[in-house]
Amino acid sequence: MASFTSLLSLLTISFLSFSSSSQLILPIEKDPITNLFYTSLSIGTPQHTFNLAIDLAGPILWYDCNKNYTSSTYTPLPCESKLCNGSAGCTSCNGPFKPGCSNNTCGANIINQLADSIFSGDTGKDELFISHTKLSGLLSGCTDVDGFSDDSPLKGLPKATKGILGLARTRLALPTQLSLSSLKLPQKFSLCLPSSNKKGLGSLFIGDASFSKFQLTTIPLIINPFSTAPIFTEGDASYEYFIDVKSVKVGGEILNFKSSLLSIDNKGNGGTKFSTLNSFTVLHSSILKPLVRDFVKKASDKKIKKVASVAPFEACFDLSTIGRTVTGLDVPTIGLVLEGGVEWTVYGGNSMVLVNKNVACLGFVDGGKEPRTAIVIGGHTMEDNLLEFDLVSFKLGFSSSLLLHNARCSNLEASGNLISIE
Repeated sequence: MASFTSLLSLLTISFLSFSSSSQLILPIEKDPITNLFYTSLSIGTPQHTFNLAIDLAGPILWYDCNKNYTSSTYTPLPCESKLCNGSAGCTSCNGPFKPGCSNNTCGANIINQLADSIFSGDTGKDELFISHTKLSGLLSGCTDVDGFSDDSPLKGLPKATKGILGLARTRLALPTQLSLSSLKLPQKFSLCLPSSNKKGLGSLFIGDASFSKFQLTTIPLIINPFSTAPIFTEGDASYEYFIDVKSVKVGGEILNFKSSLLSIDNKGNGGTKFSTLNSFTVLHSSILKPLVRDFVKKASDKKIKKVASVAPFEACFDLSTIGRTVTGLDVPTIGLVLEGGVEWTVYGGNSMVLVNKNVACLGFVDGGKEPRTAIVIGGHTMEDNLLEFDLVSFKLGFSSSLLLHNARCSNLEASGNLISIE
């Protein structure tokens, strides 16, 4: 495996126009069909604009280099390169040279956790354009994609997308590569997912974003010593982002379930992680069952009327019986109690899902009795919350709902400041 130093020597940055040397900013859109999120950037010469799904667990940026894609600045990574770890083999191609068709090329594992297979592609370098900045020498994967069928790398992703932007804790994820480049961005990124495109776009800040309007609560990120990736080498740790949830509250009262589910066991099972490829938060059955029970009881105490469930949700309610607050529907709060007693409070805007004009459901789904991870915090729970992932101190900063500050993710300025939505 190549050292970070050798990776650094290959990366160069040339500037077109850039107002700050400490961050790059990408827009985030929410797909109304899948409820997943994607961003946009340009690759190659001539520039090809790609919408890429955002994946916190993605180890690499990969895109569709189908038969119509060409780029004069693309350079395949040779198999003998120190940056090629060999996990995806060495590829060759009988066709004319182009991105995705070259000989003696370091293979790339094309991973989409929503697909049923792991796909093969090529690893190469090409120019990327982010925030009007040209970035040269960054490594990515490309593969020839044939639509959104069940055997496609794009399965389950928004129809507008042609690949994935991976943000995992890996050396080929974009935040790490940019921190090692001549740009020397701080090795951190901030994610602010929009609740709806009708209210504006969210933002992905790579590098050091300054959020001066309020303080983020900071907690440790933890490492699962066992890989949770679909393909790995024995002894690999997980490159996903886990936090140490100690207990769960509903309406301020601690939920009664087997607390050992919240710990990572000696096989890597359990614990709590983030996932932007899960639309909604997924819970171990032994956590979801008491959560639904207590939530329904406390909702009843607020005179909220329960109605028939709507799949995949188990607890649904008559919308006309639910009040409104600045943080969304006025329902019992859900609290994630973290290390040191810190609590991340989930309000109605992040716990409830409008399934039609008359019904709202509790937006948590059943992960079964033997899931790999006990709590998977999905995109809906993260919407209009600012999350800062510091990959050096390995800490997470979170804001809780920006609605408490009379703001949304769509109201973040390029400087990282909040704009009032009054």
